[in-house]
Amino acid sequence: MAAPMAELPVEPQSLRKLSLKSLKRGLDLFAPSHGASFPLDSERSPFNPSFLSTSYFSSSQYYVNLLFFFLSLSPFCMFGLLSKSIRVGYKVTAEYGRVKNLPIEDTQDKSKDKSKQSSAPLALPGIPESKDSQKGDQGALVMAPPMLPKAPELAMPSKSSAVISVPGSSDRYTSSSALIERIASKWPKPVWHAPWKNYRVISGHLGWVRSIAFDPSNTWFCTGSADRTIKIWDVASGRLKLTLTGHIEQIRGLAVSQRHTYLFSAGDDKQVKCWDLEQNKVIRSYHGHLSGVYCLALHPTIDVLLTGGRDSVCRVWDIRTKAMVCALTGHENTVCSVFARPTDPQVVTGSHDTTIKFWDLVAGKTMATITHHKKSVRAMALHPKEHAFASASADNIKKFSLPKGEFLHNMLSQQKTIINSMAVNEDGVLATGGDNGSLWFWDWKSGHNFQQGQTIVQPGSLDSEACIYALSYDMSGSRLVTCEADKTIKMWKEDLSATPETHPLNFRPPKDQRRY
Repeated sequence: MAAPMAELPVEPQSLRKLSLKSLKRGLDLFAPSHGASFPLDSERSPFNPSFLSTSYFSSSQYYVNLLFFFLSLSPFCMFGLLSKSIRVGYKVTAEYGRVKNLPIEDTQDKSKDKSKQSSAPLALPGIPESKDSQKGDQGALVMAPPMLPKAPELAMPSKSSAVISVPGSSDRYTSSSALIERIASKWPKPVWHAPWKNYRVISGHLGWVRSIAFDPSNTWFCTGSADRTIKIWDVASGRLKLTLTGHIEQIRGLAVSQRHTYLFSAGDDKQVKCWDLEQNKVIRSYHGHLSGVYCLALHPTIDVLLTGGRDSVCRVWDIRTKAMVCALTGHENTVCSVFARPTDPQVVTGSHDTTIKFWDLVAGKTMATITHHKKSVRAMALHPKEHAFASASADNIKKFSLPKGEFLHNMLSQQKTIINSMAVNEDGVLATGGDNGSLWFWDWKSGHNFQQGQTIVQPGSLDSEACIYALSYDMSGSRLVTCEADKTIKMWKEDLSATPETHPLNFRPPKDQRRY
């Protein structure tokens, strides 16, 4: 016979510890309600006479046992049992108060039909059980197999429908969440876009490819590189057409004029040059920047050139006279992105000081400052049709409306890298290129990320050279060109063989909408 187990010593509890436990119970009980009275569950209350009307509770043995039980308890334990009973009663009333007293059917026929339906298990339409059931109607309700022990899914077809209780299911699956109608998400559903694939790789530069610009006629595009050259390529064939030399540092920005045969370039050598493409030579140079020039943009309606650089200033140039019209000062760090609009705000700049500024071009002053980002705003993209733009930072990609600059929403995913460039076409496909070689495609309307690509470095390059410095759509928006750190230029297009069936949308609307 096994030896009896030794009794473990009971840890003595001090009066102070018991007092603190009692105070904690009292605080948990009364602090949330702030002294307000709460309804109790009358059926489960120990003070309800009907609760004590059973044969066991009316016997004398019950009261004798109850007396010895209470005599063996300390006052603190008695208070704990009472508070637990009150808490359980309050919880039951709060969660099930609405369904405890459901309206009873007026006629007995309805109650009989209801009892017949409730006594049977769940019925599913169109699932045959036996050969006899197949002889009847095919759409008739048949008996379903017994349910596994899992939480039932309660369907609520309309607001007026009652709560359907599944017989045999445990009460622990019934909660207040089943009684509340689910509200449909107001987040816009994304439009299906075909995935993009790489179809051409162009080699020719001897350094990092840092900038790109397309010709308005969509027949050629130009790229600027760290090898201090500007190369012009044919869009259709990808062949090299021309190489321009003149800069003494890497070329950070390029722009092609829509009204003149001019090409503008800016680089780390503090120089801004105007190239005449009929003569293939520099005809003007714009001097004034105190450090490297990082970004460049042309005004769409007037002959004005905008440049921003490490001197924290956005300078406005008259392209005909080489004169600086004004200097837009206000940023506290490098101005690394800029774009222009025909209406106010005509100039929008993004900076390493994490802010975006709207500028009044006539007065030369700031109209508004956006401070939503927490990291450097290295890239911005203006939508070609809508009055909105997107800005990219290492923390998030955000959308803002124009002209007031109101925050719309964040993109629903985080690329979790430094985003060097971004572009959007008329179909609403936003492309962003990251410092780690990631190329992500987004739906503009909803912010859904429908494709995550990764560039492949060329043979002979380091894995750390998988970096996208610049990207741009062509004028039709059907081709995307990326400039990368492995000295190559990659061209992308949509996969025409893809369908919504082969590449379905995996979209989940956000649970909460951030306001910043």
